[in-house]
Amino acid sequence: MSVLVTGVAGFIGFHLAAALLRAGQRVVGIDNLNDYYDPALKRARLAALPKGDFRFIEADLAEAAGVRAALAGEGPFEAIVNLAAQAGVRYSLEHPEAYVRSNIQGFLTVLELARHSEQPVHLVYASSSSVYGANKKLPFAVGDPTDRPVSFYGATKKANEAMAYSYSSLYGIPATGLRFFTVYGPWGRPDMAPWLFADAIFAGRPIRLFNRGEMARDFSYIDDVIAGVMAAIARPPAADEAGVRHTLYNLGNSRQEPLRRFLSVMEQAAGRTAIIEELPMQAGDVTATHADIADSRRDLGYDPATPIDEGVPRFIDWFRQYKGV
Repeated sequence: MSVLVTGVAGFIGFHLAAALLRAGQRVVGIDNLNDYYDPALKRARLAALPKGDFRFIEADLAEAAGVRAALAGEGPFEAIVNLAAQAGVRYSLEHPEAYVRSNIQGFLTVLELARHSEQPVHLVYASSSSVYGANKKLPFAVGDPTDRPVSFYGATKKANEAMAYSYSSLYGIPATGLRFFTVYGPWGRPDMAPWLFADAIFAGRPIRLFNRGEMARDFSYIDDVIAGVMAAIARPPAADEAGVRHTLYNLGNSRQEPLRRFLSVMEQAAGRTAIIEELPMQAGDVTATHADIADSRRDLGYDPATPIDEGVPRFIDWFRQYKGV
């Protein structure tokens, strides 16, 4: 199988490329290596990929002509996995234009690649638990309303789902959207809570707990999530009652963890006590997430097996090594 992975130098993209290479697949990876966080981490991920049939292309998906030119002669692909996106709820409050460029314009480029593929291609793309927005019902199920996003980031991911459905309907592209729930683990993102917490603990800086720490998340370990993505790649969706080959899945741990318990497990793994700074709720955030994974368990055999008591120490071990602390 030949697979195109966008956002290949990102957290999930790196781990997916590694899994595909270990499985003997050919991988072409695209990433613009932007400076939303330190590009050195992204380059270090690329350097850590296992040996295999891999080609890296540095390109910006928002520049469609350049992407098409860079990919000339690389296809056809059996699957395109779009993991490239401008991430982060809080960053979207101040830089919404970055989300339009990456998450809307960039995703349109991916859809057009799928549309004009030389052979049928399965499009797998990243969505987010942020699409559930202001929903109060927990756990979040795929069929729950997603028309009240409370962050602009969440709105762009909801737009991706609508865009993918329309292309699937118009052009018969089989498309699978994956709603990720707070993915963490080795090689994680510096803007996410696990990294921010660990960095503050080892540096002796205060950890900012919004909503005074009264929050809960469905923390999902990277290895479990990658198993779900690999299963999704191998299973293009069948046509629904309208003849459209588009489906959505939640990929979470299906276990809601209080933020303070997550922090406590991290303190134990680090062997240090955190300094806490309690702050009010921040705009665009939600108090809790929790994934209903019945559909992904049934269709994909998705079975997350890593509790935070195992996943957090693995992350801390990697963090110590990477940061030299």
